[in-house]
Amino acid sequence: MRQKLKKLGCYLIIIILLPYVVTVFLNGPSITTYSHVDGTYMKVRIDGGNGGNTDGDGTQDSGGDGGNADTDAGTIVEMPIEEYCIGLLAKEIPASYEKETLKAQAVLVRTDIYKKIKETGSDTVLEGDFWTKKQMEDAWGSKYSKYYHKLEDVWSETEGQVLLYGEELAMTPFFRLSNGCTRDGKEVLGSEDYPYLKIVDCPQDIEAKKQIQTMTVDDMDAEVTATDTAGYVLNVRIGQENISGEEFRDTYGLASSCFTLQRYNGKMRITTCGIGHGLGMSQYTANQMAKDGKTYEDILQYFFEGTEMKEVAEILVDTE
Repeated sequence: MRQKLKKLGCYLIIIILLPYVVTVFLNGPSITTYSHVDGTYMKVRIDGGNGGNTDGDGTQDSGGDGGNADTDAGTIVEMPIEEYCIGLLAKEIPASYEKETLKAQAVLVRTDIYKKIKETGSDTVLEGDFWTKKQMEDAWGSKYSKYYHKLEDVWSETEGQVLLYGEELAMTPFFRLSNGCTRDGKEVLGSEDYPYLKIVDCPQDIEAKKQIQTMTVDDMDAEVTATDTAGYVLNVRIGQENISGEEFRDTYGLASSCFTLQRYNGKMRITTCGIGHGLGMSQYTANQMAKDGKTYEDILQYFFEGTEMKEVAEILVDTE
């Protein structure tokens, strides 16, 4: 009787495992789609300047603690890509935004990071400013635990997902608030390599509280001499010198690359529209779309039409 039970048990095991054995024989052992690539350790430079929350290209919005007290300027450490990128999310977009908005942002951040890794190889040192956990605690206070777990969930739920255009990882810029529409990649970058960066209407951005900002500086002989189709400044003449709109914006710490100049009471009044460089995804419009029930896939296709979402594990295989 005992022998019969053993034989029966063997038959059952064979029956259960047979489909798997056949599959492995025909296709080889399966590999998980994500391969946990986001858990890979990377070198990160901590420069002590990880300050306030920005719009994705340097415009300050709210403050953190101004640096990492436990590390020296220029220190290179190793940390999981996941930890680093959660720090980027915390710094670059309000954690109070809708989860679908944060998911869209997570895909953009991951795409940019892996694009750098693919271009520079395994010796890549990531240098983008990010928030440490201490900076998140200082910025969020009692909401730290809630927001941190929210960003963890967002990163996990989009694990491995990146945007491709054709066979290449896409360029994925973002900013806080447009002047009513995004910019054309060809006009801004002077290249036809980014046809997915198109002018996209963002009408709700116009109603945002920080849409119009004004500042005054010392009077100067300056005028805007060229703008792009979306109304962002391409060129400014200052005396006999011509500089780009981005250079002028950086020099005076302007909120946006869309601005006008006007002499007023012996000063130069600068009025800006929107927050950021205006190229790629408007985080504000993305959040309004999420509130209206759009998914992060919908959001990404709206701002990066023609791109395709894939698993980064498929891309990195070619670089190994």
